[in-house]
Amino acid sequence: MSEPVLVVGAGPVGMVTALLLARHGVHSVVLEAESARVAVGSRSICVQRDVLDILERVGLGAAVADVGVTWTRGRTYFREHQVHEITFPETGDSAFPPFVNTPQSIVELLLEQRVAEEPLIELWRGQEVTGVTQDDDGVVASTVDGPVRGTHLVAADGQRSAVREALGLPFDGMSFPDKFLIADIRADLGFAAPERRFYFDPPWNPGRQVLLHPQPGGVWRIDWQVPEDFDLDVERKNGGLDRRIRAVVGDAGHETVWVSLYRFHQRRAPRMRVGRVLLAGDAAHVMSPFGARGLNSGICDADNAAWKIALDRAGQGGPGLLESYDEERGAAADENLRVTGDTMRFLVPRTEAERAHRLDVLTRAVADEAARDEIDSGRLAEPYDYVDSSLTTTDPLVRYPREPGTPRTPRVGGPCPDARLTWGMRLRELVGPRFVVLTHWCPWRPADRWEHELVGQPVRLEDEDDDLLATALRLTPR
Repeated sequence: MSEPVLVVGAGPVGMVTALLLARHGVHSVVLEAESARVAVGSRSICVQRDVLDILERVGLGAAVADVGVTWTRGRTYFREHQVHEITFPETGDSAFPPFVNTPQSIVELLLEQRVAEEPLIELWRGQEVTGVTQDDDGVVASTVDGPVRGTHLVAADGQRSAVREALGLPFDGMSFPDKFLIADIRADLGFAAPERRFYFDPPWNPGRQVLLHPQPGGVWRIDWQVPEDFDLDVERKNGGLDRRIRAVVGDAGHETVWVSLYRFHQRRAPRMRVGRVLLAGDAAHVMSPFGARGLNSGICDADNAAWKIALDRAGQGGPGLLESYDEERGAAADENLRVTGDTMRFLVPRTEAERAHRLDVLTRAVADEAARDEIDSGRLAEPYDYVDSSLTTTDPLVRYPREPGTPRTPRVGGPCPDARLTWGMRLRELVGPRFVVLTHWCPWRPADRWEHELVGQPVRLEDEDDDLLATALRLTPR
């Protein structure tokens, strides 16, 4: 098929989409409105383990992890008291640690270098999309330089998506009144190891909160919750910004690398698929960053979309495959918005009852360990389980745990366990662009030529070293 897939937006989600499509042998044209990339500020910084696995499929997971900062401890404070602590193992059974802090600007540069090396990807800058039309055979994106046609289109053009607007889709939700001042500060804070710190009602930001995240190069990301009427220009001029920074870093020397002001939103398009157009990332959903669910979920959107588009183009997808993108990633968006919405109601209470609840939880948590699990400073990102998807065969009588952070045993529709196989590679290194069949002490006989074409070499689990994986997958012999 000669026509490419169109990807609108050359941010991380758009570039990952194009790279994953290339892994399936699919040509894509990335249409980016800006004439050049501006790599400034940290923006999204926290990359989750399973997302690093996705990035590794396009040759970048290890690079993103290596250039970032791994943290395995998070502490939460209420005034002068530490009231909560979370710890993670460094790597466990995975190839990557649970979270790595790599600024979005660095991730974008690594992705753009990889895109430039890929002959199946064309990146066209200065191509603002002004309209979208489609028919039974393809999609046409109208740009400032004329129409561009493709078989499918992935809209990854951010929360002000021109594609979403062209489709006539609303972007319903809400915006929070409080603002958040975000600064990248290079300073030595004297911590023994990199860790995340969250402060409720500290004396240097009374009534609100402050979040610290480590970054590469001795830089710290500091987020202050500030009032709606906060004026950054006035704070710069009257010395207020410097006083805020010194309240965190102390008298040690520091360098202000970047400062910006944000208002956070919780919004979602009603559909993530319209015909041959799929919405991904912020074009489909935006949410508060506490819990690092924004960029991570956008890259999971790209991962879900790419293989389905590849099969649909090849005529091997079946009539329900593209629609399953909206079904699965729409459900994931709803879950992420629910979780981040709960977090924001704790961080930015809007009613007297919500304010009283937060104060009660934090006050009790100083002495009562049982109250500490009620503190919500952001439920950290994790993959969404597609147990209710129409593509998933599962037991309808089994109730699967849904709450964030709940231990989850491997199940159909959930992330596949990872393990090093007897013959050297990790299981997740074998994922895509063809389907993987695992056998446990039995032969695999493809039913027909179509099945044989879609599946790569079977992976045989026939050694004692493979027993842990076979047990985790509940893969009985023969």
